[in-house]
Amino acid sequence: MNPSMNPSQMRPRFRYLIALFLLCLSLPGISADMDAELPSVKEGVVTAREVNPPREVGYTVGDILERTVVLDIKKPYKLLDTSLPIVGYERRYKGQVVGIELRSIKHEQKDFDEFSRHTLRLGYQVFTNNVVAKPAMLPPEIIKLQNGKEFVQYRIPSWQFVISPISVYGAVKVEADMSPLRGPLLLKDDANQQYLKVLLAVLTLSLIGLLYIFGKHAWLPRMGGPFSRAYRRISKLRRHPNEENLQTAVSQMHEALNKTAGQSVFSDTLDAFLAKKPSFAPIREELVKFFGLSRHVFFEPNSPHEAGAEPIDWLRKFCRHCRDCERGLNPSN
Repeated sequence: MNPSMNPSQMRPRFRYLIALFLLCLSLPGISADMDAELPSVKEGVVTAREVNPPREVGYTVGDILERTVVLDIKKPYKLLDTSLPIVGYERRYKGQVVGIELRSIKHEQKDFDEFSRHTLRLGYQVFTNNVVAKPAMLPPEIIKLQNGKEFVQYRIPSWQFVISPISVYGAVKVEADMSPLRGPLLLKDDANQQYLKVLLAVLTLSLIGLLYIFGKHAWLPRMGGPFSRAYRRISKLRRHPNEENLQTAVSQMHEALNKTAGQSVFSDTLDAFLAKKPSFAPIREELVKFFGLSRHVFFEPNSPHEAGAEPIDWLRKFCRHCRDCERGLNPSN
């Protein structure tokens, strides 16, 4: 201090120093007010849904964990984009870096009449490792909302998981290391499942084919023709072979032939029938035998026939061959 300076000149300088000192004391208070935690939003204003990673264990350094958070915010509250998490920010816990870093964020917004939907897709990367498994968490993110002059905050909950070491020291017994959080160790069976599906498809087609060839009922197209119905009736008559049932079986065959041709069919019109229905050409010889059996049953009991000792059994087989021709199949195959 200059000794020659009088007290009246020293007073303004002291006042300036005191004012500067008081201003410095007030700065922390101003900063504290700016960083003060905002009140939480009222219950019911925000509805949140989380889609977290599929497992809680088995993550190592470098792995990226994807997390999706859907927020439905009732109007007139609005989300402040400046409060969204910042990419690259190092997460800390009690002043220590936790090794979880936000690598990406995608924000989508859709507006509805009563609320706005915000979809946050967050990608976190692990930057820490240890010789043993250690717990970690995706940090709770805090976002801010505005309603006029009101500012509130909403806390997105954290998500706990476990970081595994890259390598294990010493011998490890698998039986003693089966954590209930890890789940069963599954083998990939995609190729076997694909092979099984192909085999099931082949089996299904084979069964449908056999049903179509040997089926007695009209479940599929072209299965309800005249010879299909005649085959069912003759199969019943075969259980009680006698002269009356034989006549009935022959009549059923004549009726099926006439319905198929659209007119009466006899031995002298057989060529015309085969020209109209060429699918029956492979059983021409059997048709000739049938007309011989019909002549024996109804007109000439003493005439010979080639139907064998059990004519109803032969009629049943003959009718099945006619049914195959009716369905477009070759009986000889």
